[in-house]
Amino acid sequence: MTYDKHEVILEAKNVGLAYDSKTILRDINLSIHNVVRPDVMQGQVVSLIGRSGIGKTQLFKILAGMKKPTTGTVIIGEDHHEVREGEVGVVSQNYILFNHRSIRRNLEIALEHNENNYSTTDKANIIKDYGDKFNLTEHLDKYPQQLSGGQRQRVSILQQAVTSNKFILLDEPFSGLDVLVIDKVVDLLLKISTLHELNTLIIVSHDIENSLAISDTVFIMANQPGKEGATITEKLDLMDMGFAWNPAIRNDHRFQDLVSQMKYKI
Repeated sequence: MTYDKHEVILEAKNVGLAYDSKTILRDINLSIHNVVRPDVMQGQVVSLIGRSGIGKTQLFKILAGMKKPTTGTVIIGEDHHEVREGEVGVVSQNYILFNHRSIRRNLEIALEHNENNYSTTDKANIIKDYGDKFNLTEHLDKYPQQLSGGQRQRVSILQQAVTSNKFILLDEPFSGLDVLVIDKVVDLLLKISTLHELNTLIIVSHDIENSLAISDTVFIMANQPGKEGATITEKLDLMDMGFAWNPAIRNDHRFQDLVSQMKYKI
């Protein structure tokens, strides 16, 4: 499996977060590279895995530019500037949509924030194309409350994909979904990651198996004995391990062994 890691496209440097005298996060250092594969449009899928209550949501907000860290910084983009709120697409657990607007109109509003300034005809064609690609055509004229939780999540993910944001942060995208829906979400995320070479999905989750199965790189968040605040305790390069980009990876006993090992590390 041939690939190269090019420039760093997002980096957290010495990020820490404290409330009063309590340290929530400390010494968070991670970098995401542009992954290039010959003759393949390859984006990046990165997971941050940690148990519930470890501080993942706080780090999520920092990476999205929604919260300022107490120490350190998050650098993004070709000019390596500090991340700004709104620069990273966010898919939260409650799937924020305009409930009084149809799915079609929700996507049109998202396209209005795309830097390409699409014409009305272009927007209609893009929505039709995405509706076909992601099995949403029959739902475009429905309202969010008429959809299932899994369908609303797909629309919320797609809503971020049609903007010009290359980074999309997803908070627990597998939570509360049954196995069949999870497979659809995984398929959707992989498709979005390969729509553009710099498309980068950052999954924040406690779901070890699904996160490992979809990612090329995984960072483990945990506490360390005698130290207050969670940090990155391990990085898994699934490309180097031969686990990345394999739809049937769950059938590999080596992969299942890795999943079992990770359960004792978070």
